[in-house]
Amino acid sequence: MNDTDKLKQQALSEIEAASDLQTLDQIRVTYLGKKGSLTELLKQLGKLPADERPQAGQVINEAKSHVQSTLEARKQFLENEKLKQVLESTRIDVTLPGRGMGCAGLHPVTLTLQRIQSLFQNIGFDIVEGPEVEDDYHNFEALNIPAHHPARAMHDTFYFPDGRLLRTHTSSVQIRHMTNHSRLIVLLRPVVFIVAIQI
Repeated sequence: MNDTDKLKQQALSEIEAASDLQTLDQIRVTYLGKKGSLTELLKQLGKLPADERPQAGQVINEAKSHVQSTLEARKQFLENEKLKQVLESTRIDVTLPGRGMGCAGLHPVTLTLQRIQSLFQNIGFDIVEGPEVEDDYHNFEALNIPAHHPARAMHDTFYFPDGRLLRTHTSSVQIRHMTNHSRLIVLLRPVVFIVAIQI
């Protein structure tokens, strides 16, 4: 009996003093493992008189249960402390001002288009923008595309309820440019050099 109480108190004090999970597991093995101190006491019950065994067994089992529950509680406490330290060290203070982000660059396709436009401008071309949604006149009529032409079919061109349509080519941009600059074209430069882009 005295040995059991002594071992229990010793185990509880060591558990209380344990500062990490590895030490705690070593304490568990020392007292509750297959060759642990409290386990060995259970093995020695056979040496006691028959009338003392039940009471001694009960005391040892209660001591083991107490040590086991104390171990679990300490383990939970140490795990919570470890988690708290991790959270403290990796915490982000959302009240701090933003760190700022560097400005992003242009997409490679956009850079390529700008370079192509620059090259054409250097050799005398104008960069002309045109709408993606076009009217029937600029997309077909002004280009002498007749009403029965296959390009005008409903399955080949996307029409809107108001009669406009998605531009099917860039020629409508050329028509718009020549219409808007017809006087200059006739007087100064009868040949038109343009790069048509969409807006």
